[in-house]
Amino acid sequence: MDAEVMGWGLRSAVAADVEVIAELRATVMRADLERLGRYDDYRVRQRLRDSFSPRYTSVLVLDHDLAGCVTVRPAEGRQWLEHFYLAPHCQGRGLGTAVLRTVLARTDAQGMAVGLNVLRGSGARRLYERHGFVVEAQDEVDVFMTRPPGATAGT
Repeated sequence: MDAEVMGWGLRSAVAADVEVIAELRATVMRADLERLGRYDDYRVRQRLRDSFSPRYTSVLVLDHDLAGCVTVRPAEGRQWLEHFYLAPHCQGRGLGTAVLRTVLARTDAQGMAVGLNVLRGSGARRLYERHGFVVEAQDEVDVFMTRPPGATAGT
């Protein structure tokens, strides 16, 4: 692991995390949503508030600061990965890979497939493909991907 991403961990989210995570979502998703003509200053935050579940959400802490989050919840016979956001200053350092590996190790141990959706044209899609996710369907905004338990890229 890159020395820059040492000192991170995941903690369980609490209800009080919702606003800082909603703000993080707005920051992280803005460029992709604007590119797709879908950015709305209110809606980008409200969609997080409406679906926020501390029970299934982990907060990424880096050097004692909130640096991101990820939600993994049961849905339709598999786990659904959503709200996976890293603060801009934490991106490109291997932290997303480290967090995703940790999350997938847990779902693999449960023998569960994982589904997600990513915005069309988002650079995050490459991260998911490197970890064995494949396209299941897509529409004008989202690409829906799935990963069977234990999958690696190219399987």
